[in-house]
Amino acid sequence: MSIRPLLIEIAQVAILLALAPAFTGWVKMMKCWFQGRTSPGLFQPYWDIMKLFSKDVVLAENASWIFRFTPYLVFGVTIMAGGIIPILSADLPLSAMADVIALVALFAIARFFTALAGMDIGTAFGGMGSSREMTIASLAEPAMLMAVFAVSLVSKSTSLSQMVFVISQGHSILRPSLVFALLAFILIALAETGRVPVDNPATHLELTMIHEAMILEYSGRHLALIEWASMMKLFLFTVLGIASFFPWGIALNDDLLSVLAAVPFLLFKLGIVGIGIVMIETGLAKMRIFRITEFLGSAFLFATLGMLSYFMLE
Repeated sequence: MSIRPLLIEIAQVAILLALAPAFTGWVKMMKCWFQGRTSPGLFQPYWDIMKLFSKDVVLAENASWIFRFTPYLVFGVTIMAGGIIPILSADLPLSAMADVIALVALFAIARFFTALAGMDIGTAFGGMGSSREMTIASLAEPAMLMAVFAVSLVSKSTSLSQMVFVISQGHSILRPSLVFALLAFILIALAETGRVPVDNPATHLELTMIHEAMILEYSGRHLALIEWASMMKLFLFTVLGIASFFPWGIALNDDLLSVLAAVPFLLFKLGIVGIGIVMIETGLAKMRIFRITEFLGSAFLFATLGMLSYFMLE
């Protein structure tokens, strides 16, 4: 067995850890520019994480092992997901298990324990945030799976590496099934990563926050791990969309030159996606919690139309 795929896997995880805060900083910086405000800077998320790691952890008296264990589990599961998604190359040691269904399960595990941790302390905000998060999950996960199945019909597999191989070899994004699946994926990604119009990551208003309500009692290194994992989740959903719909530039083998050439392609695509996120968040307002069902219902409808259009038109 060649050691090169293993080195590429390690490089992908390193890129995930290093670039995720920068991508979040890019989105915040562009959003400030679009709104005519002063930007905090591209590297501000790094300083925030370092500051949180330097602070002490404050725990409630009734905090159980679930509350203490959740930050480490969420961080570890997110890194594991980063080892599955083809970021630089599709030839990965984990490609045999690089299944999108397994990826959805990993995100579900992190969400489940985060919701448990939100309820563990017994605060009203934690329970409210956990309830809202699981409501969104019950609608987003089926839509996510339907969108994945629409893409898997084209590639004949739910393997991410196989999707990259097939779509890179001439299958156009103009196929109706992939267009509907892409629309569904965009709506799902906004909900899963807590972006406007589903959630606002910059707010701490009691009646509107969802993700922030579950982690309100965390501090110190625990909060740093959760915030870092949240940044990585936004990065992972971005590269997942790139790998599933726009894989051009991702290396199809472990050739060193192809892998190095994939880096500028990745940075360019991240910049474009960041601008797209900012345009969506600047042009839309956060919707009421009771409208989220319609929002995610639309995502499920688009994904279903993608599957039907494959059988009817392709």
